[in-house]
Amino acid sequence: MMAATAVDRVRAGMRRAPAPWQMPWLPLVMVAAAAVASEQQVPLVLWSSDRDLWAPAADTHEGHITSDMQLSTYLDPALELGPRNVLLFLQDKLSIEDFTAYGGVFGNKQDSAFSNLENALALAPSSLVLPAVDWYAASTLTTYLQEKLGASALHVDPAALRGLKLNASLPALLLVRLPYTASSGLMAPKEALTGNDEAIGQVLSALKLEGIPYTAALTAARPPRVARDVALVAGGLGRQLLQRQSASPTTFSPVSYNDTAPRILFWAQNFSVAYRDHWKDLTSLTFGDQDRLNLTGSFWNDSVARLVLTYEQLFGTTVTFRFILANRFYPVSARHWFTLERLEIHSNGSVAYFNASQVTGPSIYSFHCEYVSSLKKNGDLLVPGTQPSLWQMTFQDFQIQAFNVTGEQFSYASDCAGFFSPGIWMGLLTSLFMLFIFTYGLHMILSLKTMDRFDDHKGPTIALTQIV
Repeated sequence: MMAATAVDRVRAGMRRAPAPWQMPWLPLVMVAAAAVASEQQVPLVLWSSDRDLWAPAADTHEGHITSDMQLSTYLDPALELGPRNVLLFLQDKLSIEDFTAYGGVFGNKQDSAFSNLENALALAPSSLVLPAVDWYAASTLTTYLQEKLGASALHVDPAALRGLKLNASLPALLLVRLPYTASSGLMAPKEALTGNDEAIGQVLSALKLEGIPYTAALTAARPPRVARDVALVAGGLGRQLLQRQSASPTTFSPVSYNDTAPRILFWAQNFSVAYRDHWKDLTSLTFGDQDRLNLTGSFWNDSVARLVLTYEQLFGTTVTFRFILANRFYPVSARHWFTLERLEIHSNGSVAYFNASQVTGPSIYSFHCEYVSSLKKNGDLLVPGTQPSLWQMTFQDFQIQAFNVTGEQFSYASDCAGFFSPGIWMGLLTSLFMLFIFTYGLHMILSLKTMDRFDDHKGPTIALTQIV
């Protein structure tokens, strides 16, 4: 019945892409995506209450990866001609394998975890499914929608949406977060996906009651890090190719402070801070959810840059971190060099600061170091202003650039590692010691002298005078 409805709509001149559970080629797309490093892509599902907003994506059956430029060509017409109210359902993690395993692709329609999404796509006059969207394009989708609509994202709880009054003529971006963490162990993946689908159904029902036209999008903040539990696929029979998959570390995009263009870039594989020896990991809060990251107070010009990160309810209070960088010209090297002058921590009206002058490099480069830390075991590049300090900080795989930033990527990195590492020193000392032994032995061999006088049996014997 659903397939017939889709055929009728196409015959009527309506251009819409099939839903995931209407795609018999979806497992082939899954395999193709895996062949091109599927962990770097996320799916994107679009639908709208207006007609004829999208043509079917011609490349989706070829394992095509949608870039940020191609994604903008799909979104621009919908934002310009479609409804002014945009819903963005942003799930924590999502992959095309989720639709394959839990979307009823193999005939188990009654067990589908996407019943509300399936119904919304079936009834939507316009829809588009992009199985593989570049993760960078998906991660910047919120910022892109805010710029195109000229409205800030409003974080909405599905249960409280009924009390929200929307105007169909005014642009609005409603951000609905659907947390789904497969590695938490607290909830099975299918149960989590079913709960998120119910949240989508609540939001769409509220908009339907109000009669508000809308355009909706479902995607993920990042691709999944580990494989899903696919024991239920095809009844658990046969070899499960996706049953075991090597876990890859989660990679976040750098924090970017922009005014008219990207000015300051900051990234670390791990960002941890301690107060009174109580450690907190701020990596996910800083790099994983940048839409909620508070950069208020950040500043940039050609000579001074300040990156400000504020966290609510950290150690029971509001804590602000300030990275203060300076850019100066040095005639000796005939070039500009930047320095991280200090790192300040503001909390409860008090200020603790760390001297970070060893974080320096040419201003046309970024700075990178394996560890930037106040701990001695990690090199203590951060020197506390007062001893002893109640605060401790550690950045692993730290990188920062505040001048001559081009786009969203770091320039060539000036690394803190010295040219002579401990291994190189050990090799050099061992080689010098062996060379000394060889030289001494050669000198001893060359110092050997042979006898220059011999006894002749035909001549007089050699007489040795005894010396008393």
